[in-house]
Amino acid sequence: MGEGDWRLDGAEGGRLAAKWWKWALSAPADASPVADTTGAYAGWRQPAGLWFLAGSFGGRVVRRCSIPAGRRLFFPVLNTQRPAVPFVTKPWRLETVRASAALNSSALPLSEFSSKPFQSAGIPRVAWGLWCALAPLPPGQFVLEIDGAAANGFWLDTTYHLTVTDPVP
Repeated sequence: MGEGDWRLDGAEGGRLAAKWWKWALSAPADASPVADTTGAYAGWRQPAGLWFLAGSFGGRVVRRCSIPAGRRLFFPVLNTQRPAVPFVTKPWRLETVRASAALNSSALPLSEFSSKPFQSAGIPRVAWGLWCALAPLPPGQFVLEIDGAAANGFWLDTTYHLTVTDPVP
């Protein structure tokens, strides 16, 4: 499997979106990968065989982190979640002005995924987003640039400086 060719269908993408949100929402405020502006908390409770990269609360963020080789990557460009209450079970979808992700200046494909209701902190939720899924990267240095804006004024410009490390023998 080469760079960028991990393809997800809508059901699998929706399940991963829900799993990503459970991961993001379960982090304590002082160790939140989403609130992190440096990458210090990027490794927080990563699932086996997969690596989530955090979104942000908006604005410009530059993070540096190491990822073990052999991990698939899954991350949002723009995403939302909200409680799923009776009669309001559709996810909140952002009207997108722009959305892109590039690895070492090469554009990456984005996919729109919505989750089925899932539980987080005892609350049923639904999620929506424009997501990117990458096959495992070879050991080395990579620059991941994520850019997005919504019609409501929300915008983000995130750069990840990734170091993919050789697996431990």
